[in-house]
Amino acid sequence: MASKKSPARSGRRWSRRVTTTSNALDLDSGVFTWKDPRRVARSLKRSAEHSRRRKSDPYRSAMSMLTFYINRAGDKLEVRQKHVLERAKNELRKLYGREQR
Repeated sequence: MASKKSPARSGRRWSRRVTTTSNALDLDSGVFTWKDPRRVARSLKRSAEHSRRRKSDPYRSAMSMLTFYINRAGDKLEVRQKHVLERAKNELRKLYGREQR
């Protein structure tokens, strides 16, 4: 049985590159490590609204970046921080008046 080769060193951190050099949003440094979900949501909203490079409306851009980070971090994201980011999604919905009923 042939073993799977690990990805080349240069291609391993593409998701980090997306979150740090996103062409759609200029994110505050360390935004996904903050402990306050409201602060995370406000920062993402501010970044999305000030961006001139995003391809969709600010809400979708901000929510997409947050969801992307949560999904790509996978098991490496601490449970506590995942809860903070999931609550940030709810805060983002509130900020845009899109609460789920």
